Amino acid sequence: MTADGTQSGQIVRSQAHRRPGAVRLANYVAGKWRPADGVDTLDDVDPATGEVAALVPLCGAKQVREAVEAARAVQSEWRATPPQQRARAVLALREGLEARREELVALVTADMGKTLADADGEVGRGIESVESAAAIPHLLKGETLEGVAAGVDVELVRQPVGVVAAITPFNFPAMIPLWFLPFAIACGNSFLLKPSEQDPRPASLIIDIVDAIDEIPAGVVNLVHGGRDAVEAILADPGIGAVSFVGRAETARIVAEGAAATGKRVQALGGAKNSLVVMPDADLNQAIPAIIGSAFGAAGQRCLAGSVCVVVGERERRQQVREALVAAASRLTVGLGADPATDVCPMVSADARERIAEAIGRGASNCAELLLDGRGDPGPAGTRLGPTIVAVTDAESELAREELFGPLLTVVGVEDLDAALAFLNGSRYGNAGAIFTASGEAARRYRYEAQAGMLGVNVGVPAPVAWFPFAGWKDSCDGDLHANGTDAVDFYTRKKVVTSRW
Repeated sequence: MTADGTQSGQIVRSQAHRRPGAVRLANYVAGKWRPADGVDTLDDVDPATGEVAALVPLCGAKQVREAVEAARAVQSEWRATPPQQRARAVLALREGLEARREELVALVTADMGKTLADADGEVGRGIESVESAAAIPHLLKGETLEGVAAGVDVELVRQPVGVVAAITPFNFPAMIPLWFLPFAIACGNSFLLKPSEQDPRPASLIIDIVDAIDEIPAGVVNLVHGGRDAVEAILADPGIGAVSFVGRAETARIVAEGAAATGKRVQALGGAKNSLVVMPDADLNQAIPAIIGSAFGAAGQRCLAGSVCVVVGERERRQQVREALVAAASRLTVGLGADPATDVCPMVSADARERIAEAIGRGASNCAELLLDGRGDPGPAGTRLGPTIVAVTDAESELAREELFGPLLTVVGVEDLDAALAFLNGSRYGNAGAIFTASGEAARRYRYEAQAGMLGVNVGVPAPVAWFPFAGWKDSCDGDLHANGTDAVDFYTRKKVVTSRW
């Protein structure tokens, strides 16, 4: 199973034709691009056209071991590099990303499908993580306490873990690798990236930028393509000390257990089912656009997407919110990500689109009222799904509780804030949530009681800036430390306490 929860144990051949110039992607090991010979390939399909854009090698233990050996060979030298020099290397990465930003944005759109505006926002957020990691000389500082006894002093220092790996998902093919890479190497580790096999070309471009940076020695950063076999090899390899992962909750748990079984530290960020609470006093002119953007931006393929709208109030208020949501969603344009007029981009694959469409069908025949049906034209690649809004009578149904990861918004009606919090906190996920209200009292209570790690008050997508951790709770994260912020430094370093008497 892949990081995204799809099967990739066999070769996949799409029905679409191969684009002229489609190439077999290469790994990057010890500072050189290396073809992965003798392994099967997976078709990297353009979600807009259905054309095969590249062939992704499905590497396994052999290729992972080669990358780990290259990383281990250089890690002690990299660790000895002063932190301010490592910070300058990270700043060089930032400059390289900015210089090729338009190219990277276009490739995110071409490979994943999201709109150019969304892709530019993604790349910008990734660059923020690089900027945050550039503060590493300050972030790595330890602590001292002198005179704990006669002539005895104690100091705490941070040292790198060694070789660390990241397994990243399809929905943010540029940003999430940049959550991990800069912090890992700034802390003195060497790094192995296994990007999603569904859209790995942005990750390859990032590594190409790394390749041009003299301040980053060969072997410090490595890339290996693959699916399930590569993930299993990373979890099993004794040379890897820590694993960062983002993907579905079920896969995150497998990764966490596999890493723990071989003594690795792990941060495994899982799925979400985020609820947006609309209070009776909410300004709908503010709330509706925020909810629409949260639910349908990137075709709902975000772990911070607002996938449930919890409407608090009497029947008339619920109907008012429903009608406003449907009216706003009906005005959205579904189309190619590269078209500036597009609001809702294609989904990453035809299979992903079909899974959502089937779930909508099950709900419509069971407990859901279909307020807006986007299952019309699937487009040339079978990947288009228009904004869909359903109102459910069963608040524990699949549409209300399960992560479906598409342009689908479920509406749940409740009487008061007590019931809204009970619904939100009844989820097995705890990634994010938001409340729309004019009441400071309601907002404060929501902040205090909501069981999720990232909350918004009158904000539809409460994505933390890179100086704060991406802090999911419950099944949204396996592991004690999150991505970004000081959590990243804690994860990529080990604390050593020295007690001295002179």
